[in-house]
Amino acid sequence: MFTEQQQTTLAIIVFVYFLILMAIAFVINRQVKTYEDYSVAGRTVKPFPMILTLVGTAIGGSILLGYMTNGYVLGMGQIWLGLVIVVPSVLMAVFFLKRIRAVGAKHNMITIGDYTALRYGEKARLPTALSVLVAYCAITGMQFVAIATILNLTVDLDMTTGILISWVLLTVKTYFGGLKSVVFQDAIHGTIQTVGIFALFVTILVVAGGWENISERAAAAGESAMLDPFNIGVVQLIVLFLTIGAYQFVRQDLWQRFWAAKSLKSLKVSFWIAIALQTVLCLVIVAIGVMARFGLQIEIEEPTQIYYAAAEAVFSFPLVVIMVIAVLATVISCADSFFLAGSASIVNDIIKPRLKDKQTPKMLMYSKLSVLITSVIACLLALYIPQLITLWIVGTAMLVSGILAPVLLGLLWSGVTRVAGVSAMWSGLAVAVGWQLMGQPFGVHPVLLGLPISIAVLVGVSLMTKDDSHVRAQEEEEQLV
Repeated sequence: MFTEQQQTTLAIIVFVYFLILMAIAFVINRQVKTYEDYSVAGRTVKPFPMILTLVGTAIGGSILLGYMTNGYVLGMGQIWLGLVIVVPSVLMAVFFLKRIRAVGAKHNMITIGDYTALRYGEKARLPTALSVLVAYCAITGMQFVAIATILNLTVDLDMTTGILISWVLLTVKTYFGGLKSVVFQDAIHGTIQTVGIFALFVTILVVAGGWENISERAAAAGESAMLDPFNIGVVQLIVLFLTIGAYQFVRQDLWQRFWAAKSLKSLKVSFWIAIALQTVLCLVIVAIGVMARFGLQIEIEEPTQIYYAAAEAVFSFPLVVIMVIAVLATVISCADSFFLAGSASIVNDIIKPRLKDKQTPKMLMYSKLSVLITSVIACLLALYIPQLITLWIVGTAMLVSGILAPVLLGLLWSGVTRVAGVSAMWSGLAVAVGWQLMGQPFGVHPVLLGLPISIAVLVGVSLMTKDDSHVRAQEEEEQLV
């Protein structure tokens, strides 16, 4: 795809880019004095960086590279990969954002485990932490795979070496930076990725002669169905709604940003803008894959290379370099956020409850140590499941099966008891993980078993038990909103 000289140029630019990001992390590290600075940016994030960090976290390597690949191979029906996020995001904005923000502000929450502990008691921390950790280690590992793919296609580095290099570089950067550094860098990354994606979309559309010309070429090839936005299987759509869609309700990185915002008013505005922008970006990314196939008529043996092939087809090499930086920005803006979300569950929900002095200055050190632990688990998952979309869906399935029902029903139904909440978490997580380790027998996705079992246990046990202390906890929460 690239000449040896171009590969050398790209390798140098990528290396320098990472050095710049690590330098920024080192500088901002000097401003990080407390555990809250590191985990929720001191709860002082303003609207502009909040918008870009929300978009940067939502649009990661799996979306840019994975969705575009799916668009190229399967067609416009893959826009549902993005559309399944819209409904839960709107529901979060309308019904849950204010409540989550209020309860988090009152109790200085860092993780979803803090919330489930308030609702279901301290026994809820461990299953919550494990659910979050499994999901975010998988999603972080996915970013290692994405960067390895970039290095493979641009500098011809093998995937295993690429995963290990990305693991080291991202771990070092995140270890020193914390959320303050992530939010600052996301303002840069978010701008680069948004401009880059839209520039590629518009350029391909113009070069291809418009959508009508693309439609005619698809029809001539006998593949008009590839342009049908409803060309997607019902089972696949259900799985997407129950994994990627439902995952939006229990995204720990999202809850952390709700708590990191400077005010509720600025958070609401930022979140609505981010929902609109990330939705359009998801649709555009899939469309680029489709247009590359029928508009540019690119034929490529390895579909995962379509992003680079499309950029190379319409841009000169200097602009291709910028597009490589854009995809790196997209991946990195997600990776460090997921790092922190996963590691926060280790330090806040596993280590902190076992400390005598929970306000010890050592919490900052433990936070950084947790980043290292998270990175090792994520790296192993990346080596085990190198397929981008598969890794994401499996990770979100674990999280949804474990805590979606207890969190949402706990917010909405006063009859949920502590024993029911904890039991539902363990049962849903255990079934989903066990089913995945068995290789998904009969082709049944783990979320199709884990989530229904979690709901059944939650409702059944709640109807058979009483818990006055749980009711009081909910009454306290309702006073906040």
